[in-house]
Amino acid sequence: MGIVLVNEALRRADEANLDLVEIAPNAKPPVCKIIDYGKFLYEQQKRDKIQKKKQHVTVLKEIRLHPNTDTHDFNFKARHAERFLEDGNKVKVSVIFKGRELAYKEHGEELLKRFIETLEELSKIENDIRFEGRTMHAILAPTKIKKKK
Repeated sequence: MGIVLVNEALRRADEANLDLVEIAPNAKPPVCKIIDYGKFLYEQQKRDKIQKKKQHVTVLKEIRLHPNTDTHDFNFKARHAERFLEDGNKVKVSVIFKGRELAYKEHGEELLKRFIETLEELSKIENDIRFEGRTMHAILAPTKIKKKK
């Protein structure tokens, strides 16, 4: 309809038994449409619902190890981390030191490196190995996400 005065636009909307809805208020001049406002809101809610359904929220899952974790337990926890990564979640791998284990930090670092190597085809390192307090940890992010059935 082009550029129309506000009074004229309101009159045209009233004649059509519809509403005058401001679409882009910051534009010069502001953009308005003559539409059914209830229908407009309904369609907008539908669009938002579909967008929300399609987005994926990543969750941070934690796997806790000790410097003297045995191979079977290590493999068991690696399989769990594998499943988490396939689901699209991030994995925080932590090595927790108790008492005198703190003197052997290299055992924990070696364990973390082995864990990262085990999962290198499914993940990439987001945060490299860090030591904070009595824990050493690294965060792995998934590279490929499986589609859910």
